[in-house]
Amino acid sequence: MCFANKESAFFNRMSRSKSRLPTDICGDCGNSDTSWASVNRGILLCNQCCSVHRSLGRHISIIKSTRQGDWNPSVLNFVNSLNSHGANSVWEHTLLDNKGSKGIKKPSSKDPILPTKQDFIRAKHLNLSFVLKASNDDAQFCFGGIEKDLSKQLHASVRSSNLETSLRLIVQGADPNYFHEEKRSTPLHVAAKFGQASQVELLLVYGANTNAVDGSGLTAVEVAKINNHNLIAERLIEATYEVTDRLTEFIGIKKPDHSSGKHLNVPDPSQLNISEPVKIARGKLQLIPNKIFEELVMDIYDEVDRRENEAIWSTSALQPDSGCVPFLPSNPYLSAIRNQGRQKLARLNHDEFQALIMDVLVDARRRQNIADLAPCLLSQNHRDSNLSDDEPLYDAVASDDESTPFAEQSRSSGNEVELLRKELEQKIFEIKKLKTTVQKLSNENSELKLKVENDGNEFSTTLRIDSLDSSEPETTTPLLRRPVSMYETPTFGQSALPTFGRNMSIDNNRIANSMYQMASTSGSGSMSGSREISPITDDFHARTEAVTKRLKELILAMQDENRKDGFVACAEKVRSAVLELTGMFPPQYPNESIKNAIKQLNLYIGLIQRECENLEKSIANEDAPAKEAFRQQVRDCALNIASATKTLVLQFQ
Repeated sequence: MCFANKESAFFNRMSRSKSRLPTDICGDCGNSDTSWASVNRGILLCNQCCSVHRSLGRHISIIKSTRQGDWNPSVLNFVNSLNSHGANSVWEHTLLDNKGSKGIKKPSSKDPILPTKQDFIRAKHLNLSFVLKASNDDAQFCFGGIEKDLSKQLHASVRSSNLETSLRLIVQGADPNYFHEEKRSTPLHVAAKFGQASQVELLLVYGANTNAVDGSGLTAVEVAKINNHNLIAERLIEATYEVTDRLTEFIGIKKPDHSSGKHLNVPDPSQLNISEPVKIARGKLQLIPNKIFEELVMDIYDEVDRRENEAIWSTSALQPDSGCVPFLPSNPYLSAIRNQGRQKLARLNHDEFQALIMDVLVDARRRQNIADLAPCLLSQNHRDSNLSDDEPLYDAVASDDESTPFAEQSRSSGNEVELLRKELEQKIFEIKKLKTTVQKLSNENSELKLKVENDGNEFSTTLRIDSLDSSEPETTTPLLRRPVSMYETPTFGQSALPTFGRNMSIDNNRIANSMYQMASTSGSGSMSGSREISPITDDFHARTEAVTKRLKELILAMQDENRKDGFVACAEKVRSAVLELTGMFPPQYPNESIKNAIKQLNLYIGLIQRECENLEKSIANEDAPAKEAFRQQVRDCALNIASATKTLVLQFQ
């Protein structure tokens, strides 16, 4: 039997088998009752540990039910293989060899969730405390010193079935989208060529781009077909359109048949709300740039995942109320405004959320039609335009008669093409004007910086945090940068950030890639050419002092042993003061230290509110051990907020 036939038979067996993972122990506490799995971690979880994973957010751990989840056979085999072949040893490396674990012990199934299991899981999966960090010496551990570069090692590793090695390389910093200059291919091309289905899944989970081309201009899908790995090719196509497929299925529409070339099913027009307020909102949706639109779709995708898991959790967990996730957990790698928008999605009832998904799918089709026409129209206008084919286009502005989402269906195809052509011509004209404005602002910024340097203005502000707790040293939790959107490449800060896990963005890039191929129409989200905003003002000084004042109020409140409530209110004041401070900085501020400090502030203002809530509950329940633990958690959050604020101040002294 040829290899292609063997592969086909294997996948057929997987499709006919039960779509459930075999019984195994929980990767975090050893419990034998495992009903959940973390797809990107490659481990099984019990209900209690799963509740902690869900609270961390999908950007840390992608949770799926092993008993009620709808599993793709390829993903099922991938998770099963990763779990069976030592994935947990990657996440617990230093814990297993007793090096660098600082006396931390793995909890047992009988240990309480709070704080034992929660603290361990956060250290293991959020802070990656037990992962082997790559160094100049051990970066070559897989191949005897032949290859020093981790990404090159990954490029070679994915041709075999050794998933544990590939996972370890990715965790240490190997890039799933690395382009090998000599081999002229990416790891995804290699895995597709050698028929490694599980390696393909691993790369997809960690952000591999299915649309990337090799030195011959071929995608991984085409490479798989050339080598007769047709099932892998089909899986790669499904992954490309995963987002729209999942949104379509969530609202009860049949998933499109990608083999026929149809990649998007849109709702029936009769299902859409046509009230005037909805028309206005729909028109605004059509006006937003593609980058923001794609970020919205990514957030809706995460909300769909949360709602589906929440529905399963409410029926399967032993104590569903204790582990529920009422809204998307805060992602410290996103802006505070976007986190607030993500959490507001939970306020929509089922009908409202379905209506939003329908509008998004309709607009996705409209934008794809524009993207399909753009190359042809740009070619026609190239002689009269200073824009190259590679420059981004803004999304087309909807005309008055487009306020009804299906108005274009009533036009003839000739009228639709003409309308899109005029819209694109208008946007090209607007881009030319914008480039002129950006250049003008850039010149003004250069003149302003020169003036400040000549004047010799100095800024000095001292942040006093001595009263917080002088006995505790300042700590800065290392934050691993992940892409805020699909257009950003994962990068590192300079000092506090770890030097491993460069591509721990999980499947944000995968989600982005499945929104067709809109990366060429990125919208106006780029900060290139925009003015830098310098907060060297009296207002900045006042806002840093406000943060310090609110932190002191919270610490003083905790020192009152007779006080039983009011901590949440103090935390809310801290949060408001921090948001006012971080609001002075643009989303893409060029200074890495400042960006890292702002991310730390966004992380801990969310944590401090939650810990204050837990503190009040423990006091009400007269649980002395828990009360002391939560007091310490609040104190730690306050110190980290103070430390990040001080970092901002020092940057402008």
